[in-house]
Amino acid sequence: MGSSFKGVDLFGSGPHRFSLDRQGHLVISAFGGFGDFSPDTFPIGLVELEVVVTGRLVAASETALWTRRDAIVAQFEDSFEPTPGALVDQAGRSFADMVIFDYV
Repeated sequence: MGSSFKGVDLFGSGPHRFSLDRQGHLVISAFGGFGDFSPDTFPIGLVELEVVVTGRLVAASETALWTRRDAIVAQFEDSFEPTPGALVDQAGRSFADMVIFDYV
């Protein structure tokens, strides 16, 4: 079974791995005064799920490699509300409502 984003195999040309970034509640700490932290914390909400895909794109030629890279870049959307889709890993685990962001 291969991986996909919005039904398109973007990462399957070479070895790749999915990992999850931190998960849980985001909390802030209250200031106690004079720059000291108080033991009080206040929950803000759940941290957004972040799935990190690392690996290697593989192709028979440099042109084909650029085509694979461009297919990934084409999924970036210059919008404050990008269109989400399902991200499916190699084991068939599906993550709904995901968007692609590039971190440099």
